[in-house]
Amino acid sequence: MQIDWIETFLDLCESRNFNRTAERLGVTQSTVSGRINALEKNLGRRLFLRSRAGTTLTLEGLRFEPHARTLRVNWSEALRATRDSGPTATTLRVGIQRDLISAQIVDWIDAYRETLPETGLYIQADFSTQMCNDLMRGALDVAMVYSPTPHPDLFFQSVTEVEIRMVSDCAKRLADVPLESYVRASYAPAFERLHESLLPQFERAMLSCAQDSLLAAILTSQGGSGYLLAHHAADLVAEGRFSYVEDAPLIPQPVYSALHLRNRHRSSHRKLVQLLTKHFLGIAT
Repeated sequence: MQIDWIETFLDLCESRNFNRTAERLGVTQSTVSGRINALEKNLGRRLFLRSRAGTTLTLEGLRFEPHARTLRVNWSEALRATRDSGPTATTLRVGIQRDLISAQIVDWIDAYRETLPETGLYIQADFSTQMCNDLMRGALDVAMVYSPTPHPDLFFQSVTEVEIRMVSDCAKRLADVPLESYVRASYAPAFERLHESLLPQFERAMLSCAQDSLLAAILTSQGGSGYLLAHHAADLVAEGRFSYVEDAPLIPQPVYSALHLRNRHRSSHRKLVQLLTKHFLGIAT
């Protein structure tokens, strides 16, 4: 059984469309069909029902799906195990929400080296959806995310909340913030829902931004008003040009640890989550 068959099967479980899966995998529709046919022949079971209305999983396909996910994770772990080299026997791979990467991560790396001195470390900054996908396919061990992607193979735990505050160089009170100066932050669905509920008057803003550092750069370059993570907001206020909008509500953004369910009770992964939790509790505000 080839891993390409498994990857194609799992993608088709999500897309329910042979053409869409072909586009996503960068192959032809006939290649997708060939892989699924080969997988079905190898299993001796029909996994999908094809019709003009679309593609649906058979009962056997539904039963095979969780096993396919496990096969994919095991394959990824096998690849990592054979590729690890150098003095360390293992490398743990950590994904961190882009906005949460700061210079203080160096202190966390020092703590990691003290706690897990024989274990290598790989860090990447990314967005929640991609990190959850990477966890599912075994490309990451642990991630710190804004937005959990519900999935039976993933385990999430609330870690902390980061504060997001409004700053402006043209207004000190909410009623005085011009709509045309406002850059609407779009950090995560939870933030967007709360923002819309608390500040509906700014939903028509012409410019929006999904990354804290980019929004800070826009405000610094062009001026205006917007919500920033507390440490970025404090930096701008300390420079003297910007000030907090006094009566603007503080919006909290939850942060979650995420890992594959199979790793939930592994000692190294538990220590890694504990270290990350301690670090982000320290920089939450």
